[in-house]
Amino acid sequence: MKPLLIAAALLLVPAAAQAQVAAGSLPNSFDAPARPASAAAPVRAAPPAAPAATAPANPRAEEVLREIIAGAQAGSINYALMTDDLAGKVREQETAIQPLISGFGPVQAVDFLGAQNGADLFAVVFSNAATQWVIGFDETDKVAALLFRPAE
Repeated sequence: MKPLLIAAALLLVPAAAQAQVAAGSLPNSFDAPARPASAAAPVRAAPPAAPAATAPANPRAEEVLREIIAGAQAGSINYALMTDDLAGKVREQETAIQPLISGFGPVQAVDFLGAQNGADLFAVVFSNAATQWVIGFDETDKVAALLFRPAE
């Protein structure tokens, strides 16, 4: 299932808003003959990942996200929370997203996962679906970016 985009204003959030994974390197046996195990170079641990944010970039992020979700489920999204640009984009998609979000069922848990470039990532578990939501605010404290997708 493709992620459902609620807003195209994701310039604040690069695709790497998800958890980052560090990878070690393996020797390429195609470039040179393999060395015996006793002569192999020691495997080095990957450098530690940068610490994840422990609090949302915007302290109101969870509260506003819950309000937007509740509004979508009730069929009355509060567009005053959003920038004019985002509100217009959500209005264009409202007939498609409202039944989808309503079908998720009641919210069971909202957990902060991290923040990057001023936007916050949350895991939102409903009774019928597990999702991830990105929410970002502009300098006037209005929601400028909003995206949800199935949980990975």
